Amino acid sequence: MSQRTPGAQFARHYEEPPQQTAPDGSRTWLTRGANFIVAYSEARSGAVFEREAQGDEYMVVTPTVGATIEAGNEKIEARPDSLTIVPPGRSRVTLHGDGPLIRVFSIRTTDLASACSNRDYYREVPPDIAPLKPWPDPPGGFRLRTYHVPDFTKPGSNMRVFRSTNLMVNMLVKREVARDVSKLSPHSHPDFEQGSFAIGGTYVHHCRYPWSADMRTWREDEHVEVGSPSLMVVPPKCIHTSRNTGEQTGWLIDIFSPPRVDFSLRPGVVCNADEYPMPPLSEAELAAARAAKE
Repeated sequence: MSQRTPGAQFARHYEEPPQQTAPDGSRTWLTRGANFIVAYSEARSGAVFEREAQGDEYMVVTPTVGATIEAGNEKIEARPDSLTIVPPGRSRVTLHGDGPLIRVFSIRTTDLASACSNRDYYREVPPDIAPLKPWPDPPGGFRLRTYHVPDFTKPGSNMRVFRSTNLMVNMLVKREVARDVSKLSPHSHPDFEQGSFAIGGTYVHHCRYPWSADMRTWREDEHVEVGSPSLMVVPPKCIHTSRNTGEQTGWLIDIFSPPRVDFSLRPGVVCNADEYPMPPLSEAELAAARAAKE
């Protein structure tokens, strides 16, 4: 994991060693932000991933192969290209084929946080990042919830956003051709990070950093090319946009913790909004969210 304090961080899993290796040959790379952890695994059919006493919800993404997911007394079959929200407590994920598995946790999963490749970067959390404050519990209670992501594709939008009490993941539509360089979306976030995980293709991440009063802290623009799988963690206030290049299909998911208020206020953007209520918001929070662009 390369650390560019105080800039964006880039984890290139395809050229870096995994943080965990299981007896069955499964390999897992662990990378964190201030409030989230991404666990990317390459595993064989039948591989099992268990959590004995998970303290809060986490998300499971099965990009290309299905999985049986168990929690408490529940068991579901997650299809390929699905996102599943797993409740607190004991849980188990069993893959049905050779392929990747992505799990997204909050930073409260301390055993994984301490194993992350970039853990040293967050020994002191940057002060401009708002802390994780869980949103209200789902009215229907904590349980397994699985979503076949293609079912939530909408004409004219590349967003498929899902939230839980502690996380928000945007399962962006795959890009079959290189992104039009005249239709990029540079934007920044005032007080939270964005994790952008490349599942497929090659991406160039463009980053521009704000100037402070101290010229010694100024940074040049960055145009960083990465392959897949890889993770970029974008700091607050950094203007950023990403584009896939070449002939391979580009596949990117964006990760936030806690859930984004601005996305949640837009009617129809959050696919499972009826299952997870928003918290009460102050006038200042509402104004900031409504002023956000992306």
